Amino acid sequence: MSIKINKLEIENIKRVKAVKIEPTANGITIVGGKNNQGKTSVLDAIAWGLGGNKYRPSKADREGSVIPPYLNITLSNGLVVERKGKNSDLKVVDPNGEKAGQQLLNSFVEELAIDLPKFINSTSNEKANTLLQIIGVGDQLHQLEHKEQELYNQRRAIGQIADQKKKYAEEHTYYPDSPKELVSASDLINQQQEILARNGENQRKREQLRMIQSKYEQQAQEIERLTKQLEALQVTQNQTAQDLEIANQSAIDLHDQSTEALQQNIQEIDEINRKVRANLDKDKAETDANDYRGQYDKLSGQIENVRKEKSELLANAHLPLDGLSVAEGDLIYNGQKWDNMSGSDQLKVSTAIVRKLKPNCGFILLDKLEQMDMDSLKEFGDWLIQEDLQAIATRVSSGEECSIIIEDGYVTGQDVLSEATEEKPKQEPAQPKTWKAGEF
Repeated sequence: MSIKINKLEIENIKRVKAVKIEPTANGITIVGGKNNQGKTSVLDAIAWGLGGNKYRPSKADREGSVIPPYLNITLSNGLVVERKGKNSDLKVVDPNGEKAGQQLLNSFVEELAIDLPKFINSTSNEKANTLLQIIGVGDQLHQLEHKEQELYNQRRAIGQIADQKKKYAEEHTYYPDSPKELVSASDLINQQQEILARNGENQRKREQLRMIQSKYEQQAQEIERLTKQLEALQVTQNQTAQDLEIANQSAIDLHDQSTEALQQNIQEIDEINRKVRANLDKDKAETDANDYRGQYDKLSGQIENVRKEKSELLANAHLPLDGLSVAEGDLIYNGQKWDNMSGSDQLKVSTAIVRKLKPNCGFILLDKLEQMDMDSLKEFGDWLIQEDLQAIATRVSSGEECSIIIEDGYVTGQDVLSEATEEKPKQEPAQPKTWKAGEF
């Protein structure tokens, strides 16, 4: 059962002269009035009473009062919290009449409930960390987010390299007619020497042909000149004719090879090799780009798996409010980050998280609700009733939404303390209007 404030009496604290209030158990009790009338002093007094001396106002005594501050708070669990006397000493009495102290109050009073602006004004990351710690998944989520960030940075670096390799490949000219490997000058020279050698052999055979032809002609002339020796020479000529036929047949099949292409290649070897290297660089860049793109895609899959783990971790956590989550270190409620939430939603989120810190603390204190319009105020009030929560708030207003109005340190309609007699006022506590769902 959450603990709430049943009744409070405040005298001579800051701007408050004498105020008695019985807040509504569920929903909002709005303390209204003009500026500098004592509204915030009511909240400061409650925070001091329940939170301890670290919440004591720097000037707790009401200016001009000769009576020391007095504070009496009755809680729904029967505890009575009192501060009075010159030193404003704390006294906490349980239902059985036994005395207790600040340690007992600290066991169920959540600090942020009496200092909600501390949570509201914290950074989005601090809000998210508070939520993650109270639902018990902060360390796990932090590890997953760290892992996701590492994978993301690694993937980004790989993607950049892949893009650079691809760009490098696209910018390089490709020479499809160039050889696949670098050309060696010595190989070309050796090929040239082999061709020259074969050509030399061909030349020798041509010289041999010319010699045989010359010999044949001389022999023919000798035959004409030496008719008498015709028979002897005819035998020789017949043999020579056979040789001539063989030589002719051999010469017919001879074809000289040109060394012009090799000579040009030798002269242009640097240019050829430049093109070969360019082609090799382009091929390697394209291969590297594909490899890095594969690594990029693999890392993308790992990042998706980590994000899925994060989603499952939060989905299985017991969050204090439906629609509340954490994404990339930010609080998210119904798909909106903190700075995009309505004022009502911000208060819902803050209150739900603060309540989760200490479930037994069934109340919160809110200052300056004039920043909320009537629709947002009503929506927030209805939600408090639904959640069985109590809020005591201030608002610069004297409208129907206010439960009580404070003027010059008093609740309008209450009796006024007599400074002359320095006696406590005999007054009935103000009965604040109770809000029902759907109306003020």
